[in-house]
Amino acid sequence: MPGDICCYRCGASLAGLSLPLSRQDECPKCENYLHVCRMCIYFDRRVPRQCREDGAEEVLEKERPNFCDWFKPSEHAFDRQRAQQEDQAKSALKALFGGGDAADTGVDDALQKAQDLFK
Repeated sequence: MPGDICCYRCGASLAGLSLPLSRQDECPKCENYLHVCRMCIYFDRRVPRQCREDGAEEVLEKERPNFCDWFKPSEHAFDRQRAQQEDQAKSALKALFGGGDAADTGVDDALQKAQDLFK
């Protein structure tokens, strides 16, 4: 692949894939579809329909695979700042609700206490 094209979602290198990307191509790391608006050189949040190509049909779901004939993968699709914000949000949710097994989060104890209320 020319340049260093990375997955728009996780930043994994897509050097192992051949161009053109098919509608069903997925990232080898995060398994998200790659033939999506967010991965395209014409994607731009600041313009109407978030697409700089006037001839392209409107696609409402920018992270879903589509049949756009104008699609060209962008070398700048991965947004490191957005990925960091996602990681921080996931960490905050994990801290708030706990993460992992039910035994780690005390769910079994809470369930037992709730059941004891109805005895």
